[in-house]
Amino acid sequence: MSETTPTGWRDFFNNHATTYDDNPFTFHTEMEVAFLLALYPVPKGSRFLDIGCGTGRHAIELAKRGFRVTGVDFSAGMLNVARSKARREGVEVEFIEADATNFALDQVFDYAICLCEGGVGLVDRGADAEAHDLAIFKNVAAHLRTNAPFVLTALNAYSAIRQMNDELVQAGRFDPGSMISFYQDEWDLPSGPEIVTVYERLFIPPEVRRMLQESGFTVDNVYGGTAGSWGQRALSLDEVEAMYIARKR
Repeated sequence: MSETTPTGWRDFFNNHATTYDDNPFTFHTEMEVAFLLALYPVPKGSRFLDIGCGTGRHAIELAKRGFRVTGVDFSAGMLNVARSKARREGVEVEFIEADATNFALDQVFDYAICLCEGGVGLVDRGADAEAHDLAIFKNVAAHLRTNAPFVLTALNAYSAIRQMNDELVQAGRFDPGSMISFYQDEWDLPSGPEIVTVYERLFIPPEVRRMLQESGFTVDNVYGGTAGSWGQRALSLDEVEAMYIARKR
């Protein structure tokens, strides 16, 4: 059983790239892409920006449906898998290794997605999580045409709060004043169980709404966004992920 530190997210994804698509939450790609296209129908040939694209499962499916797609990720290992998959599927996707907070592309896109914690929330210990996520949102907005959709799924702080108690506060694993969690957890990964040191500042939906609005978006809705259980329905307090449906102003 190995251990990952909170400052090693790039290494974590590089090390797990070849088994990432064995995670059950990745098994719903076709349904998820159909859901995205039903939310905001766009003509074939439209340009999609996939932030934190990982192994390219959404990017490749969108390319198969006739869209032009650029995927951005900071993990070379994940992108290597994505490029191999695109070649096998016979589609062209532009995959770029870059940080979501500061990439710069000479393109304007018609639709952006950032799914399954694709960059949002992946911060080093002690980093300013709000500044990090705001930088991502502002960078996405800078690459979108006016009124272009942005669909984001992010961890749902309501669910985390409902699992906390005073014992965890006393143990230093959760600070209710800052909403920062810092603890070790055992993750059951396709490669086997692994002890992961988690440092995270989760946000409740009103905070994410404010950050998106501050970054130049209008937020149309907040839905349940847990992978495999997307729907145009109210967010459940116990859901792992929330989905934010926004448009560039």
